[in-house]
Amino acid sequence: MKNLQNYIKILIFIAFIAYSTSLLAKRAAIIIDYDSKEVLFEINADTRNYPASLAKIMTLYIVFDYLHKNRLSWNSQMKVSKIASSRSPSKLYLEEGSYITVENAVLALVIKSANDVATVVAEHISKTEKEFAKLMTAYARNIGMKNTNFKNASGLPNRAQMTSARDIATLSHALISNFPEEYKLFSREKFVWKGKTYKSHNRLMQSYEGGDGIKTGYLAVEQYSLASTIKKDERRLISVGSGFKTKHQERVSQLSF
Repeated sequence: MKNLQNYIKILIFIAFIAYSTSLLAKRAAIIIDYDSKEVLFEINADTRNYPASLAKIMTLYIVFDYLHKNRLSWNSQMKVSKIASSRSPSKLYLEEGSYITVENAVLALVIKSANDVATVVAEHISKTEKEFAKLMTAYARNIGMKNTNFKNASGLPNRAQMTSARDIATLSHALISNFPEEYKLFSREKFVWKGKTYKSHNRLMQSYEGGDGIKTGYLAVEQYSLASTIKKDERRLISVGSGFKTKHQERVSQLSF
């Protein structure tokens, strides 16, 4: 009963945040129960917004699927193109002509949210990022994401690249359900690359007991977004929110458990 009361209090708080802005159409949130898929709370859940770095969840989903189909291995070496090296931060500052393994690429995407790495992955799998984005959209349709179109692997600005809170929740559920072992990587807080340690952007995961992922995002036009899951007392909830003005508001609004 105490846990249920806590859920209700947090849900009311999320609603207050969402309705307290004139930018209502850009504010979106949804909370679902992982086991039953029951929607516990939603506001503007089908409003189409820019995914920002939440797009990388799909990039990682495809990588995991290719690993399971033996079309990639964790030790596969991926070459960095001029295009990939030129991507704007957040990035690992990979040099043109260098290589990165799939394992390091996955960790860089999960923890550092590296845009240059996202392009490396896209080009390795589909030759061009444009073709990989088509693959991303095809995967999205296959798992039931009805309001999503991907245009790149990183979530960097593109007017035609859109999604919804409900679709990201659907993707998050599919990620955990289809790749439970790989999903454990999302609870990693650090990643070392060439002697430098990078720390996770997901402060909620670090500060809230039971948090184990998934992904943060930021675009100037959409501001902050977050897809998160928390597991407590054998119950897992998935929470997605976007359009928050500050990192603090993004984190607090996601404390749905």
